[in-house]
Amino acid sequence: MINNFTNNAFLTFARIIKLRLPDNMVSLLNQIDNNKLPKHIAIIMDGNGRWAAEKGEERLFGHFHGVESVRNIVEGCAEIGISYLTLYAFSTENWDRPQPEVNGLMTLLAETLRKEIPLLNKHNIKLHIIGDMEMLPQFAVDALQESIDMTNHNTGLNLIMALSYSSRWELVNAVKKIGLAVEAGVINAAEINQETLENYLTTKSFPDPELMIRTSGEFRISNFLLYQLAYTELYFTDTRWPDFRKENLYEAIIDFQNRERRFGKTGLQIQQEEAI
Repeated sequence: MINNFTNNAFLTFARIIKLRLPDNMVSLLNQIDNNKLPKHIAIIMDGNGRWAAEKGEERLFGHFHGVESVRNIVEGCAEIGISYLTLYAFSTENWDRPQPEVNGLMTLLAETLRKEIPLLNKHNIKLHIIGDMEMLPQFAVDALQESIDMTNHNTGLNLIMALSYSSRWELVNAVKKIGLAVEAGVINAAEINQETLENYLTTKSFPDPELMIRTSGEFRISNFLLYQLAYTELYFTDTRWPDFRKENLYEAIIDFQNRERRFGKTGLQIQQEEAI
């Protein structure tokens, strides 16, 4: 695996020697404009259970194989120079799933994190967590904190795991904190604005995603980053998460780069700004 390359260098190097990649991978890399990469990609990793059911297996079998997709996509983002990657790993609603599945997921999470620390450090990846950590079992919290501490020095891709997270929980929590700050005289209620709210979100240290990918054919965002996705480009694929690989990621990025992002302006305005 090629390490310590800038985005431009990696793509150029890949195109020159083809990195022993299949022709379709090289073709996709050739189509990526490395000057227009999304800075932040968010992914709803959906379809583990259905993938397992289609193979006549238990749901945890799908989650286990979904870990390989996480590894592959995290590595792919690091290689081409994505700065932020947020993965929706476990929602607050997922606590309502059958207890054996929840217990298995928590164990898989803790074991995977500890095992992947060397790979995260190898690729200069820094781990972050957003979500209600108080809901997690202590052994999972310990594994998360250990992984955060051991990757804190890294300066490459910021990997943000959304665990026991939901956007409504985040927004309610932010409003509560703002209310307490107003009550304490720290904030003047009349001066509350968009920036105030953003500073109380769990994502305050990260830019909003530019591209959101959801796997497995569902066309909804399921209580994920509702505030932050206001101007995000949405990409949906029928591919189940355990089958999602770098080539699927590249296809999503190419689709993103072929869109015109207007942010409320007209297409002509955007073209004029780009021409300056």
